[in-house]
Amino acid sequence: MPIDYTEQIKLIALKIRALRKARKLTVQELAYRCDIERSNLSRIETGRSNPTVKTLCIICNALDVPLRALIE
Repeated sequence: MPIDYTEQIKLIALKIRALRKARKLTVQELAYRCDIERSNLSRIETGRSNPTVKTLCIICNALDVPLRALIE
């Protein structure tokens, strides 16, 4: 069965949001930790953006989780 990348992006977005909320961070606070614009992080969290692996690694570092936490 082929992988639907749009669904995968949405799943990753949901995991980022859940991890952020579990750490009681606002979008602004996480964006600051990642050194990215709040609006860009918001688009990532809503699945409206296709982040690069580099951006995902930056987000994972800010959340203190391994990359596989977003894709498993």
